[in-house]
Amino acid sequence: MELIVALGVIVFKVALVIAILLLLPLPLTWLERKIAGHMQQRMGPMRVGWHGLLQPVADGIKLLTKEDHIPAEADRFLFKLAPILALAPPFVVFAAIPFGESVSVLGNEITLYISNLNVALLFVFAVIGLEVYGVIFGGWAANSKYAVFGSLRTCAQMISYEIPMGFAVIGVVMLAQSMSLLDIVRAQTDVWNVVYQPIGFFVFFVAGLAEAQRIPFDLAEAEGDLGAGFHTEYSGIRFALFMVSEYVVMVLVSVLTVILFFGGWNGVLIPLPPLLWFLLKVAFFVYLFMWFRFTFPRYRYDQLMAIGWKVLLPLSLANIIISGVVFS
Repeated sequence: MELIVALGVIVFKVALVIAILLLLPLPLTWLERKIAGHMQQRMGPMRVGWHGLLQPVADGIKLLTKEDHIPAEADRFLFKLAPILALAPPFVVFAAIPFGESVSVLGNEITLYISNLNVALLFVFAVIGLEVYGVIFGGWAANSKYAVFGSLRTCAQMISYEIPMGFAVIGVVMLAQSMSLLDIVRAQTDVWNVVYQPIGFFVFFVAGLAEAQRIPFDLAEAEGDLGAGFHTEYSGIRFALFMVSEYVVMVLVSVLTVILFFGGWNGVLIPLPPLLWFLLKVAFFVYLFMWFRFTFPRYRYDQLMAIGWKVLLPLSLANIIISGVVFS
């Protein structure tokens, strides 16, 4: 009986996480449009529902009912597979993400995570790296020059930021003496890692912008010169899957930033529930992503490569050396 209950709890957690992640783009698209509107001294969505609250629902209906077009010369199998490959890895990663320790429900302790892996950090980087295949396949399979350029840019961009991003968290692992995300948060009970690892945080966050393919590093899309880049030829529900993937990755990078560098659910001064502290921190970084999109210009392709190899990589290596000397 206990085994059945435990399996039921796991299934419920998985279903809840999937449902939240699938619905998350609805409020986030509305919020992003509102932030853009106020930053540009306009109202943002106003017509569909009060203050445009139903605009994301209207967009969802439009995408679900829009014609699903596949180019005549496209590789049909890879074209259909690409959105799934782009969407699945970010969802899988959340199986290893803790949102807190535990809560009491009807006298039973329920952990706020699906699994506690002792190599969770390694698992996260291994799985999230697969997401890029969806972008590459999507651009290549479309047999369109703009889409192919977008996918090729993604290959070079991935190599440029993934290496510094991985190196940036080594200092965090040194401090926590563990790759478990729960242990990393517990090690920040008194002092957050950003105090000891400001360079690591800077490198990780900048690389995270590239991981999420957000301005100023959205060179795989680059509307100004590639139309829409790798998903130029996509429409309907498949286009929607790419958009859901982009928002889920943005939230994932925000969650990892909070867990690795900002104490996770550990609060300061104000006695708020741990889960609320966690959500507030994640919301701040999600806002930061949106703020950057409407503040900074897009970098050129060669500038991104230079930042990755000439700035982020040396900084991440220097951070490892300094951390090894200080914390050994």
